[in-house]
Amino acid sequence: MVFVHGSLDRSTSFTRTVRRLPDMNCVVYDRRGYSRSRSLKPIANDVETHVDDLLSVIGDRQVCVVGHSLGGLIVLTAALRDPATIRSIGVYEPPLPWFEWWPNRSRGFVSEDPADFARGFFDRVAGAGSWARLNDDGRAARRADGPALVAELAAIRMPEAEIDLGAISVPTAAGRGSLSVDHHRRAAEVVAATVPGCELVEFEGAAHGAHLRHPDAFAQFTRTVVDRSS
Repeated sequence: MVFVHGSLDRSTSFTRTVRRLPDMNCVVYDRRGYSRSRSLKPIANDVETHVDDLLSVIGDRQVCVVGHSLGGLIVLTAALRDPATIRSIGVYEPPLPWFEWWPNRSRGFVSEDPADFARGFFDRVAGAGSWARLNDDGRAARRADGPALVAELAAIRMPEAEIDLGAISVPTAAGRGSLSVDHHRRAAEVVAATVPGCELVEFEGAAHGAHLRHPDAFAQFTRTVVDRSS
C-alpha cells in the first residue's frame, strides 16, 4: 500500500492511519519539494512529474495506492498511465479544477511570496487557527514548502481535463467527509459517478483532513481499497 499526500502536507500525516494497518506493508514518502524531499530539484511544474515520482517509488511492485487531496489527482493520473502495476486506488476529495464549479480562489496567487501564501493556504485547508497551533519549527517547514505549493497549484489550473476519468480501468474508491466543503464533496461524487465501478465512501463527521483527525475511518477506507483489488 502506497500513500500519496496532498498540498502543503507530508508523509508523516499518514502515521496514525499506518499504525492501524499493522498487517499491511505501507509505504509513505514526501513528494518532490516537500519536507525531506524539499531539496529534490527541479520543483514539479506539472502533475506528470509527480506521477513519474510515484511510479519510481512503486518500482516493479504490484500495489494499491491511496491519495489524499492533490495526491488523489496524482493517483488517478498514475492509474491511467500504468494500470498493470496499480491494482486498485482510493482517492479522498481530489481537486477537479477543470470543472466550472471548482472555485478559483487561488487565481493570482503567483504574485504572492510563496512562504506567505503557504501560511494562508494552511489555515484555509486545515481550518482557521491551524497555523497558530503549529510550533515554530512547523511554521518554518510549511513556509519552506511554499515554492512547491505554488508550483503545483499553478500546474492544476487547467482549462480542460487532462485525464479521462471514464477511462480508468483499475478498481477505485472515492472518499469524502460529511462536513467537507461543497466542492470537495462534489469532486468525490463526480469521481464516483464517472470512474467505472467506483465506490463512494462517506466519512461521517469528517472534513478534508480526515487522515489526521479520523484515522480509524481512513484506515478502513484503505482496507476497502485493498479489498477491491482482489
